[in-house]
Amino acid sequence: MTSLIDVIFLLLLFFMLTSTFSKFAEIELSSALQGTATVNEPPLFLQLGAESVRLNGNALDMATLDASPLGSAAEGTVLLVSLAGDVNAQRLTDLLVALRGLPALRVSVLGS
Repeated sequence: MTSLIDVIFLLLLFFMLTSTFSKFAEIELSSALQGTATVNEPPLFLQLGAESVRLNGNALDMATLDASPLGSAAEGTVLLVSLAGDVNAQRLTDLLVALRGLPALRVSVLGS
């Protein structure tokens, strides 16, 4: 007969070996606040599609966001992100991770 501690050890070992230890990225989401400080800069408008990114109507490569007008935006500039109907959650997450490197922007994702 097997002792209880052996069974517990085997279960613990099994769950440890079958678990994944990958680290998931976190994206901070916050609601827009009314009455925040205004910036003299006009807001920027970014359209995100499944295969395309457009900034104020001009095609843009997601890999070079810091070389675009987004990289030289003034502190507190509002960036409005509009999603096409075919955009999945992973594509939006990739964009938000890329925009995290541009701390001067205040990003707002427009809802439907």
